[in-house]
Amino acid sequence: MPLAAMSEAVLNINTADSDALVEDLVGVGPQKAMAIVRYRQQHGPFKQVDDLALVDGIGAKTVEQNRTRMTVAEPKGGK
Repeated sequence: MPLAAMSEAVLNINTADSDALVEDLVGVGPQKAMAIVRYRQQHGPFKQVDDLALVDGIGAKTVEQNRTRMTVAEPKGGK
């Protein structure tokens, strides 16, 4: 059942574009998604999922709601 496995994949918040952020994260609309992308462009990649709360408009509640949906890890085999 590859489709089921794909639907449970986590989103890398260091590489996701704003559309993916809106689609995959609870409580993140277009404005918050753009703020995440801007923050990442200005400050570099997130080191841990909790760093998402450093973005204006993103609070600890949003991070907690999405914790299992997000990663900052490089894909296996990638550098």
